[in-house]
Amino acid sequence: MDAVQRRERIQQILRDSKEPVSAAAMASQVHVSRQIIVGDVALLRAGGMDIQATPRGYILQTQDSEAEGNQYTIACRHGRDNLKEELYAVVDNGGGLLDVTVEHPVYGQITGKLHIFSRFDADNFVEKLLKNRASILCDITDNVHLHTLICRSEADYQRILAVLEEKGILFKK
Repeated sequence: MDAVQRRERIQQILRDSKEPVSAAAMASQVHVSRQIIVGDVALLRAGGMDIQATPRGYILQTQDSEAEGNQYTIACRHGRDNLKEELYAVVDNGGGLLDVTVEHPVYGQITGKLHIFSRFDADNFVEKLLKNRASILCDITDNVHLHTLICRSEADYQRILAVLEEKGILFKK
């Protein structure tokens, strides 16, 4: 398989998947290294394909818009100690976290893709942070950040807001 065929196969893998796909998983399917996949994805992005990187792997941006439910933006404030509590509050009450956004004083708005829809996803995300000794984005904004949520119903959204407010995580001035 040459490079063009490999990139076509990567595109097909991403189109066929409803979940994020890791570079390692794609590498094993096309018999190359993970790093080759990372480079191929960069070239596909440069060519106009909207591939997003999430903590669980790559996903086509169009899959966000196909997800069931309405999108909402909420403001939160908490440190690393309450991260898992925040994530669980959302997924346990019928929502999913699509992303996190902070306002950087130099770079402006910075958004990180999350795609967290279950406790399993939340636990994997937190474990990856710990394993990589990575900071959370809100460390640079005095713990203030935004999330784009997806909820199946307005009732789910209101329940999430109530739980986050009760836990002191929902940011209100």
